[in-house]
Amino acid sequence: MRRYVIKRLAQAVGVLWAAYTVSFLVLDFLPGDPVTAMASAGMDSGQVDPAQLAALRHEYGFDKPVLAQYADYLGRAVRGDFGDAISTGRPVASTVADALPQTLQLTGTALLLAVVFGAGLAVVATYTSQRWLRQFLLSLPPLGVSVPTFWVGLLLVETFSFRLEWFPAFGNDGFQGLVLPAVTLAIPTGAQVAQVLAKSLLTALDQAYVETARAKGAGRWRVHLRHALRNASLPALTVVGLLVGQLVAGSVVVETVFSRDGLGRVTAAAVTSQDIPLVQGVVVFGALIFVATNLLVDLVYPLLDPRIVVASDRGASFA
Repeated sequence: MRRYVIKRLAQAVGVLWAAYTVSFLVLDFLPGDPVTAMASAGMDSGQVDPAQLAALRHEYGFDKPVLAQYADYLGRAVRGDFGDAISTGRPVASTVADALPQTLQLTGTALLLAVVFGAGLAVVATYTSQRWLRQFLLSLPPLGVSVPTFWVGLLLVETFSFRLEWFPAFGNDGFQGLVLPAVTLAIPTGAQVAQVLAKSLLTALDQAYVETARAKGAGRWRVHLRHALRNASLPALTVVGLLVGQLVAGSVVVETVFSRDGLGRVTAAAVTSQDIPLVQGVVVFGALIFVATNLLVDLVYPLLDPRIVVASDRGASFA
């Protein structure tokens, strides 16, 4: 188990390094001169003193070779220092930390709704003996995946805010202001969870160990939940870990539609103003959330199926 955990931690560190490196290279190869854009931000004429440009390049290290810049920025990022945001002058870490709780609240609620209702839909659809009901329930996840997120958000605002006046349309007003954005973000995520889990359950119900449990007299509900669901949950758990990144990315659209303060709106504003340090900080923090969630999923795997650790150890010994 210790070797399994160390291996997963090493993979997590590698993903964080790759995310930082890719974001650095992408930002470095973007067309245009970021220093000129930074210096001329807020200036009507757009004319900037060359001495000011040189001072700004020196301040942000843009006068150094690319490899030297990368080593310098990476060394500071390891210590949690991403520099100052160009648009506000505040430290990037503080800007992201201030916006992160609202986004985590939104994505956490959306993930909870997606798992509960997605898994519930899959279990009911595969348990029911009514063929028409099963076909109807299994047709809902593809519909949820195909519907655009922004369209769902606008539809919910039109129905539950403007017409019924049950929930506020915009802002961060407590729990009521969280409901519509969370539902908007949870629908496509829950649909994917339901698709994967339903398919895994149908496959598991055809396995020999299910027939053995039925032959021993186990009830239908017990076979479905205790035997089939436990083995079928592994693929769905993998999907949940991967969908966390989709939730963080989807928060950009949802927070814009509902005018919520959070990491999504910070990202949109940073991209618009070409605030390179802030963009890179947001990318790394987003990758950190994704890595932490998938690391947690990897650590839960052995609790559901101890054979995973054994297989990992055998693979390491053969390598």
